[in-house]
Amino acid sequence: MSVLAPAWTADAGARRARDLLASALGPEPADGVWAAPGRVNLIGEHTDYNGGLCLPIALPHRTYVAVRRREDRTVRLTSGQEPGVRTIDLDGVGPVGSPGAVEGWPAYVVGVAWALVAEGLVPAERVTGFDAAVDSCVPYGAGLSSSAALECAVAIALDELWGLGLAADDAGRARLAAACVRAENEVAGAPTGGMDQSASLRAEEGRALLLDCRDGSTRQVPFALEAAGLELLVIDTRAPHALVDGQYAERRDSCERAARQLGVTTLREVEDLDAALASLADPVVQRRVRHVVTEIERVARFAEELDAGPLDPARAAALGALMVGSHVSMRDDYEISCAELDLAVETATAAGAHGARMTGGGFGGSAIALLPAGQAERVAGEVGAAFAAAGFAAPAFLLAPASAPAARTA
Repeated sequence: MSVLAPAWTADAGARRARDLLASALGPEPADGVWAAPGRVNLIGEHTDYNGGLCLPIALPHRTYVAVRRREDRTVRLTSGQEPGVRTIDLDGVGPVGSPGAVEGWPAYVVGVAWALVAEGLVPAERVTGFDAAVDSCVPYGAGLSSSAALECAVAIALDELWGLGLAADDAGRARLAAACVRAENEVAGAPTGGMDQSASLRAEEGRALLLDCRDGSTRQVPFALEAAGLELLVIDTRAPHALVDGQYAERRDSCERAARQLGVTTLREVEDLDAALASLADPVVQRRVRHVVTEIERVARFAEELDAGPLDPARAAALGALMVGSHVSMRDDYEISCAELDLAVETATAAGAHGARMTGGGFGGSAIALLPAGQAERVAGEVGAAFAAAGFAAPAFLLAPASAPAARTA
């Protein structure tokens, strides 16, 4: 029996969401089912809010949302992952700290509706309440952007139900992604950058999304692993992962303070790293800056390797070396790894991976390993055995071919 967690088919995901809507919120049919993927970042961690580069792909694992439009301003929500029904007055939704603050996972849903209005993307007369049922095969708490998948599934649904038409082209999807980021920052209270939402809404099948976070521009980079005889294994370490516990915010604040001290808008503008480090007195801030600047360079080199032609063994080895360098930087300079992530990376590399690294915000979550095709089950077994020997919780695994963006599925 495979240890790799499969993604649901589109039909299966849509059926689950529709069945949940009917059982929890009444038998009236849904207006449709929309789905958005989680993401894996190949390389480029904590560069997004520093104006840098990152290179995510969309996962085949998706969050499905069955939505039924209402005639009033009420939102009713239910989830296959959380018990009960939540009822929220859409007119009362507000940012964290306001009287309209929303607790828990519903903030990621109604926050999107709030942000679409706040961004001026929808006329007030088009805004209505809705019933929504959510079900997902994106692992929760694994650093694979389950929150962005939820936001983007809701955004793509409301885009159609409210007649916005933004999902029809990439420029419109970029505006939807910006609204989702605002929802996560201001209503859900997680100070993330824009990589996750961009990947979920703008990635393409068989390609990685090279995102320039300074100006929001993107470029699709070839990443057809199957044709190259490769596969990408995701290792969910099951170590606790959260972006609202202060650690993520502390890293972001230290980078913004460093940029001010260096007289630049973002750390992307640092051209002479040695001079920049010499002008910073705090050794912790020095390490944070070194990670960001060198990580941006690693992303650029990774994309160059993908652009250069088919992924032959030499090029796969070069990608692997960049992945390992990224992990070391995150472990030592940015200090966002943990024992489980380090063990996953070390074990996968020793088991024959071209390279491995933690992915996502850190402090738990997942690692990825670039492998020769057909090796995932074996490597997963070795990682699982290493975790058992260390007394860690059993990890989970999935394969991550570069997949399609958010869309209507039924």
